[in-house]
Amino acid sequence: MLKICTFNVNSIRARLGLLLDWLKHRGNDIDVLCLQELKTVDEGFPISEFQGLGYHCELYGQKAFNGVAICSRLPAVSVKKGLGTDAEWDKQRRVMQVRLGGAADGITVVNVYAPHGGERGSEKFNYKLRWYEQFQSYLGAIAHDTVFVVGDFNVARYDTDVYDPVALKDTIATMPEERLAFEGIIDCGFTDVYGHCHPGKRQYTWWAYGAAIWKDQGMRIDYALASAQSLKIIKDIGVDLWPRRKKTPTPSDHAPLIVELY
Repeated sequence: MLKICTFNVNSIRARLGLLLDWLKHRGNDIDVLCLQELKTVDEGFPISEFQGLGYHCELYGQKAFNGVAICSRLPAVSVKKGLGTDAEWDKQRRVMQVRLGGAADGITVVNVYAPHGGERGSEKFNYKLRWYEQFQSYLGAIAHDTVFVVGDFNVARYDTDVYDPVALKDTIATMPEERLAFEGIIDCGFTDVYGHCHPGKRQYTWWAYGAAIWKDQGMRIDYALASAQSLKIIKDIGVDLWPRRKKTPTPSDHAPLIVELY
């Protein structure tokens, strides 16, 4: 059995102790750990700590913002960083693709940290939609393979993916344009793994700091998407609330989402 985890850590250096404690708490059972929002350059990533746990780490960091990493117990046959465009707007480090070898030979994992966006009509809003359009083209070229796309998409797909759809209607992550952009990714040939395994079940992955986690006032904005070839090897998926509910050290505002494969 192989376990792929996606976790927006909201600063790897601030969350390192918690992350290591969590991995120990789980018995170090995560095979592929996809991290987002590193907020550090590659040289600032604590690679030795992960190597000590048996991980090979591929990094695509950025100072103070963004950044993704894939730490895997399995060797990487190939690694691709970025969306492959030379556009100035695509300089933010948000996407990494790794093709795994060993026991997971033939599986491609794409780790993504989508733009947060902004109010409708703002520069950040337009950037988010433009980025999603390019990301759709990027995924369309590999959707026929055995691919898992995981990460923080900064979109709540349905009203049931937010704790108060009335209060949060037409706000960042729930705007129709953002949801339509997300569906463009699905239309490339991908399936929302959580919805596939647990239809109709509500489960959030992000909560504002404070009492929101205890009141379960959250949003589902982190996803694992599977290509058609990948669906047949999925056993289950779930959210581990342990690191989000820890009070010290300060947790990330996200919780890890874990896909189990046969």
